[in-house]
Amino acid sequence: MKPQFENVAIPKGCSIRVFHRQIPEIPFEWHHHPEYELTLTLNSRGLRFIGDHIGAYDSHDLVLVPSEMPHTWASTNAIDGSRPHTAIVVWFTGTWALQVSDVCPEYSPFRELLRRAAAGLSFASPAGEKMESRLPGLLSTSPRERLQTALDLLTELADADAVPLATPQKPARITPDESTQLNRILDVLHKRFAEPLRVQDLCAVGNMSERSLHRLFVRHLGENLSDYLGRLRIGRACMWLVETDRPISVIAMEAGFSNLSNFNRRFRAARQMTPKEFRRYYVKHGRMPDLDEVDLMQRSPSLERGKRRNVTSRLTAD
Repeated sequence: MKPQFENVAIPKGCSIRVFHRQIPEIPFEWHHHPEYELTLTLNSRGLRFIGDHIGAYDSHDLVLVPSEMPHTWASTNAIDGSRPHTAIVVWFTGTWALQVSDVCPEYSPFRELLRRAAAGLSFASPAGEKMESRLPGLLSTSPRERLQTALDLLTELADADAVPLATPQKPARITPDESTQLNRILDVLHKRFAEPLRVQDLCAVGNMSERSLHRLFVRHLGENLSDYLGRLRIGRACMWLVETDRPISVIAMEAGFSNLSNFNRRFRAARQMTPKEFRRYYVKHGRMPDLDEVDLMQRSPSLERGKRRNVTSRLTAD
């Protein structure tokens, strides 16, 4: 899927571009670009979308996004409400990284880092803290100092443990009309995910038939509409479980699930623990459980097309 193309202009005379973003909230901006992107998120919690991955993020979230993989972050709240959400972004091209690897043996690990990054990589919080400690160099007014800091950082990340996030796949070609249609539908889903949305209403938003809607999602997102909406609801429920003390039954209802038992069943299937266990884990450890490794044991949604049920005329959590 290629909803929006971002033109990342690397400054003339520079090998990389560093962007220091500070905003009141991080909006959902589904986009792609040919450059690799290393993003450190600070003072922010919410959901991240990398390819077909949807997961919660917290402060010191550090992710490497490969070339052309659609992605975005969408904040739900700032950790310190008096300060802005912050993202430190480093963009670089794969060609540059491979050239550096070939010319300088000291940077040969870059080639392996790019190979691992084909699915997107999420690094543990200590790596994010280490990157934060290097902000003076990354945000220096000297291009040479920014480059040297980035080279050292990428070299260390090449050997760091990381969890793949998305399904590596060749992006399906999407027409401008399809991009517009998908953008409109995703916008409705992310704003009204808790409502009992009807497929017919979403078809009207995209001006397409039910069959075309199903094919659009499977082709460009790797899963059907119902599965995507279910993951979105579970992701939002995870945030409410750790950010609020609302009863689990209330969270289930506000996340769009028709009853508590169904919510518990769907949550356990997605997170390998009950909502109550998920909340207790956060209280005890001060962080969300890292369950992305479990996702690696599951086949890509695109490989399971033959097993999918048809999208029903009404999207529910049942």
